[in-house]
Amino acid sequence: MQSQIPFNAAFPRLWVLNPAQLCVPVFLFLVFFGGYAQSIPDTFLNSVDSLVQAKPDAFADIHSILGQNRGDTLLMRHVANTSAVNRYAAGQSYALNELGRTYRNISRYDRAIALHKEALAIAEKADNLDFRVYSLNNLGVAYRRISSLRTAMDYHQKALELAQDIKNPSENLKRSINVSFNGIGNLYLMLKQYDQAIDYFEKSLKLEAELDNTLGLAVNHQNIGQCLEAQGKLDLALENYRTSLAYNEQINNDMGRVICKTSISQVYLKQNQIDEALNLLKSALPMAQRLGDGYLTSPVYIDLGWAQMRSGQYGRAEENILEGLKLADSLELQEASAQANHLLSELFGHTGNYKKALDHKLTADQIDEEILNEGTVRYVNDMIFRYNAVKDSNNLKELSQKNENIQMQLATTKTTLLISGIALALLAGIFYILYRQYQLKNEKKLLTLEQSMLRSQMNPHFLFNSLNSIKLYIINNEQKNAVHYLNKFSKLVRKILESSSVREIPLAEELETVELYMTIENIRFSNEINFDITVDNDIDTHTVRIPSLILQPFLENALWHGLSSKQGEKNINVHISSDKKGYIHIAITDNGIGREASEKLKANKILKRKSVGIEITKERLANFAKEYQNSFYLEIVDLFDQSGKASGTKVVLHLPTA
Repeated sequence: MQSQIPFNAAFPRLWVLNPAQLCVPVFLFLVFFGGYAQSIPDTFLNSVDSLVQAKPDAFADIHSILGQNRGDTLLMRHVANTSAVNRYAAGQSYALNELGRTYRNISRYDRAIALHKEALAIAEKADNLDFRVYSLNNLGVAYRRISSLRTAMDYHQKALELAQDIKNPSENLKRSINVSFNGIGNLYLMLKQYDQAIDYFEKSLKLEAELDNTLGLAVNHQNIGQCLEAQGKLDLALENYRTSLAYNEQINNDMGRVICKTSISQVYLKQNQIDEALNLLKSALPMAQRLGDGYLTSPVYIDLGWAQMRSGQYGRAEENILEGLKLADSLELQEASAQANHLLSELFGHTGNYKKALDHKLTADQIDEEILNEGTVRYVNDMIFRYNAVKDSNNLKELSQKNENIQMQLATTKTTLLISGIALALLAGIFYILYRQYQLKNEKKLLTLEQSMLRSQMNPHFLFNSLNSIKLYIINNEQKNAVHYLNKFSKLVRKILESSSVREIPLAEELETVELYMTIENIRFSNEINFDITVDNDIDTHTVRIPSLILQPFLENALWHGLSSKQGEKNINVHISSDKKGYIHIAITDNGIGREASEKLKANKILKRKSVGIEITKERLANFAKEYQNSFYLEIVDLFDQSGKASGTKVVLHLPTA
């Protein structure tokens, strides 16, 4: 196994001069500058001198002269220093950005971000649009690499706005627009918003084809493949990965080869083509090691270990997964670290070392939780804050008036709330004294069920994805849609919180809640879901009471396990009927792929979505039946068409009305 050579050992760290440092005595600068200039070819020195004299402002003009040396840190340092001394802003911004790209490609993200920010400040001071956009996009890529999604989105969106404001953009600005599209698509990919991601990648793909940019075509096909793989469309994903690899072979791009071969091998592993995956990964590893980018190398080691474990080579598998984990931890690549720990847990389970298996499983679960809490939940909170700030600035007078009304309402109800609070406290005390131990245990079990039910209704994934969908309207400047759906979302959250505090609610309120829920979820399905509710004429939905928040888990299950992978028309129908025995029957019918096909798709996914809400609902119904001495029961029916092919699922809740 090749050892990694630290970057600073091969490329000595050099000083970057900027105008603030020009107070250093001139003779010190000459000694320093002359010392390292001796190792720079005369032809390059002459090219830089000519460039500084001419001082072109356009990125393309500078890149045509310096582009072939952009990865040489020594030469780019010379360009940055010479441009700073001669007050040539465009040359300095170009060199600093290329230095930042080089540091980014060896996973030195803090250094890369500092260089890109310095380049951006110089471009803004010089009012150079080319390099402002170029610097913003580079910052977006660097922040995306460290999973700082909100910041990355800000930079890419700002770059896109600046470039699109130009009526007749240059070819370089068109390339920058493509980079912005691709960057935003990658952010949606990280947020698991695959349809939105594919939309941006296809926009970028179209422009890259117009510009005949082979590298851009390769990158976007690779990204589309990732989205399709995450959606379980493995054959389509493989087709895009192979297209991307062909483009990378055409331009002799080793970085692209490594990425594509790693992705193709993951699909092979999911399709149980172990030997094919091993061959690809073994050819990708030396290339990744030569590039020295841990961001690329870590997944190759981990996937190679995965393939070796599947083929029974447990010793080699452990060695490679641990090497990949070491790199992932050193570079703080949380997703790679989580995958490595999951695989090590499985590996040690195969070899009988159950203590290590448990340790790695706990570590993997902890990292998964950190990714959710530190990334997703924080991003949701930021989204709420930022959207409210925009809304406040646009509707200041309206919000001020609403605030006054709220204050008046609070003043008039203060006494009522105080009395209610005292009454509730007294009532709670009375119940505490009167209930016996058996009743306390039942109450504790009920409380646990209600809390679990609320968590399943208000899980961070739903909140995050809903708000992210609303953000898309904000990004696309669709303010009416954004306000409309945000109002729907806030009303849904309020109704869930209100309903969770009571055990039974009128059927009409429950139906209103699920209509709000389906409206929000339908945004993420591009409004493809046809949802309707039918109630028999002999049922008064305002007088019939049912357990609160009982229907949403079944609708969620129909959406994500029945319809999400279905092509064509997607329908969900809720039908409510009654009988003479005092029961109402709530039937939820979808025309999805059926339970058997859904289970097969789930088996191919690394991250599996668990239907915990349905299990909680079953337990709640059992508890109601025990407490009220009545029968609450659930029926699940698989539907088939005339040819015997699965045509959906029907869930029927049988609830007593008294």
